[in-house]
Amino acid sequence: MKVLVLSGPESSGKSWLAEGIQQRFGGVLVGEYVRHFMEQTQRDTCLADIPAIARGQLAWEDQARAQAPQLLILDTHLLSNQLWSLALFGDCPGWIEEALLARHYDLHLLLSPEGVAWTGDGLRCQPDLAQRQAFFDASHAWLQQHQRRFEVVTGDWTARREQAFAAVEHLLATPNQG
Repeated sequence: MKVLVLSGPESSGKSWLAEGIQQRFGGVLVGEYVRHFMEQTQRDTCLADIPAIARGQLAWEDQARAQAPQLLILDTHLLSNQLWSLALFGDCPGWIEEALLARHYDLHLLLSPEGVAWTGDGLRCQPDLAQRQAFFDASHAWLQQHQRRFEVVTGDWTARREQAFAAVEHLLATPNQG
């Protein structure tokens, strides 16, 4: 099984690319638990919600991992939970990073905020490019610091799709390292 994660700021095409990757390559796609959580609670989140959101994301990921697909596509993972918690509340439970570091991910596609317009959807809250760039920079720094494999995806929608598809083709052609 190869595990692919789409990372980066809001409105950079993660969900759109995740769906396109699944359509093109198959596999199992895991969405963003936080969206489900917010739809269920019908309120803004608070710091006390972060553990439940993180556990929900992990549960969805674990259910998909149990299916052992050739390709597991994660629209997000705990890095986004951690960075959003820090950005919105100035704090994050320490166990979230520990759980993130304990899991294996083969490749992160880190999506740049530049080159595509921000689109509001009722849940997004960072229309300012500088805010989205700061989120991208924090994601980039974390991935580098923890020596996680990643590729930056940039450009317009067509370029993003081409880069992502090429990265997934390469990932699937690479033998598992055990």
